[in-house]
Amino acid sequence: MSDPNHQHFETAVLVHLEAAYNLARWLLGDVASAEDAVQSACLKAMRGLGSMTGPNPKAWFMAVVRNCCTDQLRERKTQSSQDEYDDDLHGHHGHAVSAEGNAVRAEEVRRVRESIAALPMEFREVIVLRELEGMSYKEISAVVKVPIGTVMSRLSRARERLAECLADQRERRSS
Repeated sequence: MSDPNHQHFETAVLVHLEAAYNLARWLLGDVASAEDAVQSACLKAMRGLGSMTGPNPKAWFMAVVRNCCTDQLRERKTQSSQDEYDDDLHGHHGHAVSAEGNAVRAEEVRRVRESIAALPMEFREVIVLRELEGMSYKEISAVVKVPIGTVMSRLSRARERLAECLADQRERRSS
């Protein structure tokens, strides 16, 4: 006979491990720290399962992950805007038709990831949650604990900064 709490934990939390790990990787900048944060978040989520709040279990769990990441960053005493994203460690490369096409795509992906990693944490987390994890404004609001209007504003400013950064990179390459 299976434990109902264990089943609830699996359906409410464990199904979101990939999204949790993705968020942690982007916020912390390295694989080992992301793994530690997700493991810590799982333990906290298991203990706090009965007090789950928010629009849905994914948003609640992502908030727990975010809090664990914030705790790690505080411990490191580093500025989140200087976190680096290592493409070799985190990269997910699609299958390209040619070696040249693959190289061009890899370079574009590297530039976008580098630009996202350079964003301040408040912008980086909303970009990752919205664009990479497909979460709604309401869910993001619950994760980062700010009003939906603030989420929308941060997302807009993050997109603007990304566009500027990518335009600057293109301009430097063409000069």
